[in-house]
Amino acid sequence: MGWSKDGPGGRKSYHHGNLREALIRAALHLIGEKGPAGFTFADAARAAGVSSAAPYRHFRDRDALMADIAKRGFELFRDALQKAWNGGEPNPYVAFEALGRAYLAFARNEPAHYSAMFEAGIALDSAPGLQQAADEAFAVLRSAAEALSAHMPKDSRPPAMMMSLHIWALAHGIASLFARGDPGRRKLPMPAEDLLEAAILVYLRGLGITGGR
Repeated sequence: MGWSKDGPGGRKSYHHGNLREALIRAALHLIGEKGPAGFTFADAARAAGVSSAAPYRHFRDRDALMADIAKRGFELFRDALQKAWNGGEPNPYVAFEALGRAYLAFARNEPAHYSAMFEAGIALDSAPGLQQAADEAFAVLRSAAEALSAHMPKDSRPPAMMMSLHIWALAHGIASLFARGDPGRRKLPMPAEDLLEAAILVYLRGLGITGGR
């Protein structure tokens, strides 16, 4: 695959090689510039330096291109969360803090993927593998919730699914509002990581899980 800067403004153009990857790179760049709804299929082709008909060799339409980007995003997200969780080592509380930081870091470092995953309006059942990739990422949060709730008496444990959904909502809300790596981020008087840590601590203490700091 070859890229070069040519034309007004040094626009990157695609010359040869893997067309599919060129279109994905171009779309990621456009998402970063204009948001997930701010460009057309033809715009992505133009940004990749190919004809408006060329993308149809790999994608049936713009939604299929966005679904592919979202799927790749969920796979990267899953890997980042799994690495941070580290099987709950050295203990679930420390690992859970690392998991929260990884969630915020992904929103900050991969804003285009994050937007495609959560803001493009792509149905998870619209493309092969997309639902599975999203489920695998969520499964890391569920594993963490199960490990934390294991420290509670069995008769008072909340359902692991409910707990993981609560934690996901907290992490996602803070990531989307305060940690994203694009102009949509709101300002905070403290690091977003500190806000998430405090929110999770309050939530866990409300459940009676007090083994952490």
